[in-house]
Amino acid sequence: MANFFLPDDANQQIYLDANATTPVLPQIADVVSHTMQVCFGNPSSSHITGIQAKYLLEQTRSKARDVIGASDGDILFTSGATEGIQTAVVSTLIAAKNHQIENPVLLYGATEHKAVPNTLKHWNNVLDINAQVLAIPVDKYGILDHEFIRKHAANALMICTMAVNNETGVFQDLAAIEQVIRSENTRVAWMVDCVQALGKTRLALSQTTIDYAPFSGHKLYAPKGIGVLYIRKGSAYTPFIAGGGQESGMRSGTENLPGIAGLNELFSLLLDKDNHTFKPLEQLHAFRKQLHEALIDTFGSITFNHEFEYSVPTTLNFAVNELTSKEVMDLFDAAGIRVSGGSACSSGANRSFVLDAMGASDWQSENAIRMSFGPAVTEQEINYACDKIRSLKPILEANCLVVSDSTSPQQEVCAIGLTQLRHQAACCWLYVDSNKHAVVIDPIIELIPRMAKIVATQGLLVKAILDTHKHQERLSARCLLAKELAEQYVGNETDELGWPVNDETIPLNTARLRKVATPGHSQDSVSYLLENGLTNDVSYCFCGDLILPGGLGNTVISGSDTAQMAQSLRSLATLIDDTTLICSGHDYQQCFAMDWHAQKATTPLLATLLNGQLSEAEFIELKQQADQQKQHPSHPLCGYVDVLESTPMKQLTSTDAKAMLGDQATYLIDTREPYEHGVANLAEVFNVENAKVINIPLSRMANAIVQGQLDKAKNYILVCRSGNRSKQAANNLSQLGFEHVYNLNGGLALINSNQQ
Repeated sequence: MANFFLPDDANQQIYLDANATTPVLPQIADVVSHTMQVCFGNPSSSHITGIQAKYLLEQTRSKARDVIGASDGDILFTSGATEGIQTAVVSTLIAAKNHQIENPVLLYGATEHKAVPNTLKHWNNVLDINAQVLAIPVDKYGILDHEFIRKHAANALMICTMAVNNETGVFQDLAAIEQVIRSENTRVAWMVDCVQALGKTRLALSQTTIDYAPFSGHKLYAPKGIGVLYIRKGSAYTPFIAGGGQESGMRSGTENLPGIAGLNELFSLLLDKDNHTFKPLEQLHAFRKQLHEALIDTFGSITFNHEFEYSVPTTLNFAVNELTSKEVMDLFDAAGIRVSGGSACSSGANRSFVLDAMGASDWQSENAIRMSFGPAVTEQEINYACDKIRSLKPILEANCLVVSDSTSPQQEVCAIGLTQLRHQAACCWLYVDSNKHAVVIDPIIELIPRMAKIVATQGLLVKAILDTHKHQERLSARCLLAKELAEQYVGNETDELGWPVNDETIPLNTARLRKVATPGHSQDSVSYLLENGLTNDVSYCFCGDLILPGGLGNTVISGSDTAQMAQSLRSLATLIDDTTLICSGHDYQQCFAMDWHAQKATTPLLATLLNGQLSEAEFIELKQQADQQKQHPSHPLCGYVDVLESTPMKQLTSTDAKAMLGDQATYLIDTREPYEHGVANLAEVFNVENAKVINIPLSRMANAIVQGQLDKAKNYILVCRSGNRSKQAANNLSQLGFEHVYNLNGGLALINSNQQ
């Protein structure tokens, strides 16, 4: 069996994602281990070992009552909060099957953890309740709309709110909510998600009319897989798990005694007034203030997405203005600082529904960072975290990511040549010659601040800001960028796409940019060819949405013409060669570098048109047919592409990679951005010479290919933080004819693990 061990890097990583999960405290881990090895009995057994286990279980239940203020009602051990939510919802809805309400509703807070609305909707359908599921709105501070609750409470079968929000730390006034609910409906079931409240706010559940309150151990230093559900005396209950009758028949299955033992020790720490493991609120507020100041000192322009006045002190939710959440998270992760983008529980989410509900801007929602610490954090840990955050400022300055007094940033993001900047699937291109003269092609509104910083910090002189066509899915950023750059933009009178009206070419030191008309995707589509001034060879073809990696532009939108596209493609083929890099306006395939040879190989319709196998009429018919089949009426794309086939990826473990780097012809390519690469020395990590490590981020891959930085005869091991970006790059290089490329499986995240 494969072993998996990670090094004890507690002194290296700075864990600031406690709202997602927490490490098990050493004293809790000791108790859990003892229970697994010594007090391991089955609480249902009648012998002494079983009696000891039963005592531990009931003692923990008693301590739970003291911690949450539940002198009566039931305390049920569960696998965690999600099971507790299921149990509460199922119990309520089964009891409500024969309700007499004409228009029943199920209410939940709009910022509630997704486990709640998804559970309500699921069981509402399964049990055929047919109630309307409604989200209770929140204001800009994240506070629930009490009048909305008042309006719907009389028809409610269940009302679900949360004590503390997991993304923003915003707490609700439960006493005020209770007054609203019970003034309108004394019988409606009320569940309060208390997961993030434990250890951060005082709880006295028996003094309330809360019917159900789920808790989860792993959010507060106990093991995963154990939780508690409080059930008010007299509230509806149906066992969610039937079987052997454990937990007095309320929840069958042998109890998770090691997990319960962990809760026992946790509750003891919370109840012991002489134990200082958990810090008082005033100290937690001071810790958050320290982190707040460190973030401001480092990033400067930050928007905090919640008012600290209305949130527990262990959470900071913010967006760094003009930097994406991915950039911030990648930088933090490279520096050993663990944070999350929005909620770690919403896997795959690209924006925060919590911030959307609060009316935050698109930028805030799409780029939210959550920094959270547990109430057992130490002053030493917070001080170290703040020092580490501040240490990132020189790296940010050197990479044009923050405004600074630095006049000579040296990192690759600001280097001479071609850089790709992306927003979602849209691509913007920045080309800089050795004299620091630049052109910007297909600028994107969301990237204007970033572009302006690069230009200002590098002292670039922008000779042209060009669109390849009038983009139908977004507004042109050309004029806005020109205004933002002010005197650093020296363009004269231009046409509507930004090309100088009296110039046939734009000179760029030893190269020149030439415009050619390539209609098809749209009537005004043009391509820009970057030619070598001596040989006339075309290094780059900026073709907008005429050509996309693995496909061609959409021709079933307004202004498109498939016949013109065929003519443009044939014409373009006479001007470029197989080594020309194709720089598209959109990249739906994550292909950061695609030459003309690879483009033809991965786009059969293009290849058959150019080699004469298809007539123009046949091309038109097949292209329109393909676009119509793939078109999404509600959100048409700028082009439709087929999934590119790639050769089976050669994955390496860290052990294999280190061994392979002993070969003189093997090199390591760090595909992370320079601001990540600059945080740690990979040569030291892999114990190789600095010359064996090459930093080629995805944004500079096209430039690296044209500049000949890579040799197809050599071996390249690609690495990034998680193994995902490096895998994309390895696939990309494979499509370009590099046969000896490998990916470090799991990336730097698993570099020191014992992989077998």
